[in-house]
Amino acid sequence: MITGNKGEWSEIYALLKLLGDKKLHPGNSQIKKIENLFYPILKILRTDVNGSFEYSIDDDIVIISGTQEVFRIPIFEFQKKAEILLTEIKNNSGAFSVPEIEEFMHSIKCLSLKASSTSKTDITIVVHDLMTGLQPTLGFSIKSQLGNPATLLNAGETTNFIFEITGLVLNQDQILRINTIASSSKIKDRLLEIKKLGGDLKFVRTQRNIFSNNLILIDSFLPQILADLVFNFYTSNQSNIEELLDMTESKNPLGYDTTENHLFYNYKMKRFLSDIALGMMPSKVWTGEYEANGGYLVVKSDGEILCYHIYNKNEFENYLLANTKLETASSGKHGFGTVYEESGNQFIKLNLQIRFK
Repeated sequence: MITGNKGEWSEIYALLKLLGDKKLHPGNSQIKKIENLFYPILKILRTDVNGSFEYSIDDDIVIISGTQEVFRIPIFEFQKKAEILLTEIKNNSGAFSVPEIEEFMHSIKCLSLKASSTSKTDITIVVHDLMTGLQPTLGFSIKSQLGNPATLLNAGETTNFIFEITGLVLNQDQILRINTIASSSKIKDRLLEIKKLGGDLKFVRTQRNIFSNNLILIDSFLPQILADLVFNFYTSNQSNIEELLDMTESKNPLGYDTTENHLFYNYKMKRFLSDIALGMMPSKVWTGEYEANGGYLVVKSDGEILCYHIYNKNEFENYLLANTKLETASSGKHGFGTVYEESGNQFIKLNLQIRFK
């Protein structure tokens, strides 16, 4: 029996829904369909545990080919099964099975919820671009709004930013008092206590060099920009990246010439979010080559599917900026949020985790 959560079943839903719709609709930054623009789907490619298969669309028939077997299934079967699965995803929680859909999955040679992949690509689609006449093969990462919001950047020690405490030297009693603050917003409250005592924070470096060098590859000042964003998050009531970025733009910590209203920080943040979305990971050396070379498919809460792809770069980046926020991960698990001493100086680590709203 196949079981999965809402996000995992959303990948099968996307396969069934797209084959039933026969086209991809692009979305805007507000996650709404861009009217009068679509991309006809020619085929969907999927590698499963039992081999690789092509789901080719020919009028109202889906032709499934792999090895030497060929199956022909009417489009309406995919439409009907997509509706059934959407209802089941909405009505269930935790891990659940859908026997009727599992039976249909087996009939189309689909034996697992997730396609076999070592990259960020969840589904590969060949479309016909009506504007250029090209037929690109695009790898998409699927983000579902049917379950809990997905993370864009997962927390870890790799995403810790180290700040030096300046303006005062804390004694051992003060350090103990700060580190034992255990409120629901303990990290923010610890920083507030440091500020009350007359201290300030100065960004030193990221905890891991690989993450720092990945950021520098994208933009040489990106570590400092993200550090300011993280600082804004832990010292304010804001969490949406757009609002946090507005605070950084206003402070202009890097001293850019803004007399002509250039949005330096906005532009650099969009590049960072895009690279994270399409392949960059904090723990691996980033070469700049995208893994999800198409972009994102968003499964909306009403079942509609919208695409954001990298050759419609502006809409993709605007979507990422408008729909992400920072959140506090587990400080115990990832080792941040406590004052510590090293080589006669005092420091505190703050963590970066990004989630979709």
